Amino acid sequence: MKRLQRELEAAVGLGRTVEEADLPKLNYMDMVVKESLRLYPPGPLLIPHESTEGIEMGGYYPKGTRVIVNAWALGRDANTWAEDPEEFRPERFANSGVDVKGRDFLLIPFGSGRRGCPGMHLGLVNVRLVLAQLVHCFDWELPSGTSPSELDMSEDFGLSMPRAKHLILRPSYRLLV
Repeated sequence: MKRLQRELEAAVGLGRTVEEADLPKLNYMDMVVKESLRLYPPGPLLIPHESTEGIEMGGYYPKGTRVIVNAWALGRDANTWAEDPEEFRPERFANSGVDVKGRDFLLIPFGSGRRGCPGMHLGLVNVRLVLAQLVHCFDWELPSGTSPSELDMSEDFGLSMPRAKHLILRPSYRLLV
């Protein structure tokens, strides 16, 4: 959070809020969003597809087979994300061409190809803008007596995999306006 706040202060300053025009200048924030979507995709399972042609896969020709992609498991695969795949480390995307648009098939929170999410661009702009505003305008602290090691980051299983326990934070305003 502090590193992202420093980037926002350098790009925007403390005298105003973040605007959409500021987003292209926020490289670290893009890494934070990618890492968040890697660990917590909007939907853990992508929309099922059916193969229309027989393609050899491991000795099988699955014409007419329904395929469901587990985006949650892809984002935590130790073969792809070798260094601590369960850890939140936005820096893994520094100097990386991996994007969330599904071109690399490493990070596909919105699906890929012609059947990718049609609202992907709108969703990404909104997520980036809201995150930038929340981090830029406020300092966030855990309630008194709570340490970061006590946080329960487990998830409930469901269509969108919500947190099992609510995260309670205390904001304090930090801008000069």
